[in-house]
Amino acid sequence: MVANRLMVLLAMFAVTAAIAAQQMQPKATASAAPSPVPAAASPAPAGGADPRIEIANRIGAKPDELRSTPVPGMYELTRGSDIVYVTADGKFAFTGDLIELNGNNNLTEERRRDLRVKALAAYPESQMLVFGPKDPKYTITVFTDVDCPYCRKLHSQIAEYNHLGIRVRYLLYPRTGPNTESWTKAEQVWCSADRNDALTRAKLGQDLKTKVCTDNPVARSYQLGQDFNVAGTPAIVLANGEMLPGYVPPDTLVEHLKEANN
Repeated sequence: MVANRLMVLLAMFAVTAAIAAQQMQPKATASAAPSPVPAAASPAPAGGADPRIEIANRIGAKPDELRSTPVPGMYELTRGSDIVYVTADGKFAFTGDLIELNGNNNLTEERRRDLRVKALAAYPESQMLVFGPKDPKYTITVFTDVDCPYCRKLHSQIAEYNHLGIRVRYLLYPRTGPNTESWTKAEQVWCSADRNDALTRAKLGQDLKTKVCTDNPVARSYQLGQDFNVAGTPAIVLANGEMLPGYVPPDTLVEHLKEANN
């Protein structure tokens, strides 16, 4: 029974990822920075057992994957940046965004952003390719594919982004996955003596002669993209955790960053 419930939940995670991808817009639009995520209620009463343990046992999850919500009797279950809601008795689960009607706040999206921020904070910048001005005003993290046309378009304007004060941190994300030509190119970029130059040359379609080294972060950055449900590249993650799917022109992006920082 527990195994069956877990299978259902995993399927719901897949549905959630698909819905999130469909809801993403190709262009950035002005929006206010998200309200702080409401503090979760204490998971266990003073002196009592943690209720998450019993729920986790019923659905085949881990207690630390569960978090109480502002709605009594409902818990949030997270995997990566996927979110599913589960009732306290472990009998019901549903996907979708939880909206606080009083302030019209999307609590689920706020939580996704928080999860992305924490995941990126735990990812070493030394395993990214960074292009930035001396004194940046903004920092974005971009999942990029060497062969992606719009990734190439974005990179062809890297000087413009930098001129506007935008620091770009690239995470290698070959969309075709392991054991493909794009994956090998990503590894060659990382294994080059001058990685930034190699990335630029690869995005211009030049062949890299670099041998693939075993100590490279491509698998790790790819897994992070999978955790973020990156459905296409480029995928731009802002400092506040908002994720913009697709190419965004430099002037449009900087205006969005200004709005997000207000």
